[in-house]
Amino acid sequence: MFEKSVYVRRRAGLLERLRKSGARGIVLFVGNVEAPAQYKDNCYKWRQDSSWLYFFGLDDPRYAAVLDIDSGEETLFADDVEIGDIIWMGPQPSVRSKAERAGIAESAPYGALDAVVAAAVGRGVHFLPPSRYYNTMKLRELVPGGTPSEVLTKAVIDMRLIKEDVEIAAIDEACALGYEMHSVARDSIRLGIVEQEIVGKMEGVTLSKGWGVSFPTILTQHGETLHNHLHDKVIEPGRLMVIDAGAESNLHYASDFTRTYPTSGRFTTRQREVYQIVCDCNELAFSLTRPGITYREVHLATARKMLEGLSALGLVHGDLDEMVALGIAGLFQPHGLGHNMGLDVHDMEDLGEDWVGYDPDQQRARQLGLGSLRMARRLRPGHVVTDEPGIYFIPALIEQWKADGTGRGFVDFDRLTTYYDFGGIRLEDDVLVTPDGARRLGPHRLPIQPDDVEAAMAR
Repeated sequence: MFEKSVYVRRRAGLLERLRKSGARGIVLFVGNVEAPAQYKDNCYKWRQDSSWLYFFGLDDPRYAAVLDIDSGEETLFADDVEIGDIIWMGPQPSVRSKAERAGIAESAPYGALDAVVAAAVGRGVHFLPPSRYYNTMKLRELVPGGTPSEVLTKAVIDMRLIKEDVEIAAIDEACALGYEMHSVARDSIRLGIVEQEIVGKMEGVTLSKGWGVSFPTILTQHGETLHNHLHDKVIEPGRLMVIDAGAESNLHYASDFTRTYPTSGRFTTRQREVYQIVCDCNELAFSLTRPGITYREVHLATARKMLEGLSALGLVHGDLDEMVALGIAGLFQPHGLGHNMGLDVHDMEDLGEDWVGYDPDQQRARQLGLGSLRMARRLRPGHVVTDEPGIYFIPALIEQWKADGTGRGFVDFDRLTTYYDFGGIRLEDDVLVTPDGARRLGPHRLPIQPDDVEAAMAR
């Protein structure tokens, strides 16, 4: 946990925002409970709800809280352990002591929550969109017919989007751990071994020094499959290995890096040509990232840069601005440039991806690629975003475009067939928007220029 004052300040700030919006009644937070994997006592790895962690910091199951918007009163709901619990878990801190750590004056048994919420229904009960099954069912029980509060959800998003100094330090820590796990992965690439061996080593780093991985590791020689979680392939010579992986610190802040490596230690001429385009796009995106610009503009600028490079290779032809407008870049990068990051690796997308990633005057595009942009907002100091351009040669997608006539006159489909066994390349850094520009998070930057990558692999 952070210092008590952090959570006290956050909750006070939330209530002030709600009062200014005209909201009345109570705010109801329901933390996560443990979820059985096969049977009651064998549960999935415990992870607390991120918004709960943001406002309360208590990393324990079966907790809830009520904040009274009108009076400012706060009550924590949880049960002290009994002897049966102590036998299996040992003595535990009291709920009262936990409440004090979070700066909450009042506490009550978990079972008392029902009556408190029922008494407030006429005044208004505000709660966030639930993402877990238990929370969904509990909220239906507590507030029959109720729906998540838009005013609360938007207030929480607005607060969590801008990272405080203590959060930035926590993300830097997660990035340091991510740097270490990626370095171990790069140094473990050997021809003839199974991908799983590398995954085990890199994920071991996160478990030895943090909570674990911030999302299921992507490590694959088939980078054209964007979220390839299979790790059963033997490492072959001449391939490209995409490693997209992140660490979650013990404070539950995330990192998310991607690097692409030549399995033989050196890029082929064709691999280096495409790799350099992606690397240049990554550098351009970072150079443009600053307060006042929208991340949608940054995405489109990198799309233009990408098409410029692909045009030099003879894979596309035509006016660059026209191709950007038509969405031709989506054939090669069918995802957005980046997303928000914080307590979740895709921060707060459980609260509504468009609310999190788009300003009120923005609308999501329908084009392939641009339509998948998760962060389009006008950037402000304190935003933490990923910078992850990529180029992928997806045979099924290319064939579909060719059959449909999409991109006709701009895409050289015949030449693209020679890239069907290429795979994909993605390069990703985590970036903090600062008052005068941006900085990459973490104590160091993973090698990214092709010469530096080859030198690191040679070592």
